[in-house]
Amino acid sequence: MAKRPILKFGDPTLTEKSEPVAEIGADVLILVRDMIETMHKAPGIGLSAPQVGVLKRVITVDLSLNEDPDALYAVINPEIVRREGKCIREEGCLSVPEIYEKIARPQKVTVKGLNVEGRDVTIEAEDMLARAFCHEIDHLDGKLFVDYLSPLKRSLIRKKFRKPEGKKKA
Repeated sequence: MAKRPILKFGDPTLTEKSEPVAEIGADVLILVRDMIETMHKAPGIGLSAPQVGVLKRVITVDLSLNEDPDALYAVINPEIVRREGKCIREEGCLSVPEIYEKIARPQKVTVKGLNVEGRDVTIEAEDMLARAFCHEIDHLDGKLFVDYLSPLKRSLIRKKFRKPEGKKKA
């Protein structure tokens, strides 16, 4: 079981914009630790704070699926400061399980933010790492990868995630 429950498509929290982190205190450090554990147990390669119900600008990314500690990124107040190229690949999301669609993303990005010690970090990412950063930062702005799809495809996905209504008694 994951450390924190992951919100699913249709939860209104996933469409809200996250607030910047003003101070990296114990609450943020606990959030980051919980997010990393939740991401690894899911398993996934990225997670944003809104996906666990916290509207703060915090993301975690680990393409190694917990195999390489050097591949783990926890970034506070991340922003993409440069985009380059274009790549279309299949993408999925822990909040939209079992749905995979081709999405266009930049081939390379430069991400700036803070690490858990509060130091400035600049990350040059390309290919899958760039895609993961774009995907997670989108979550901070209340955007899901399905928002890039046609209205028809979004509608079909929304129907799949709608909770079935209770049967009425005759």
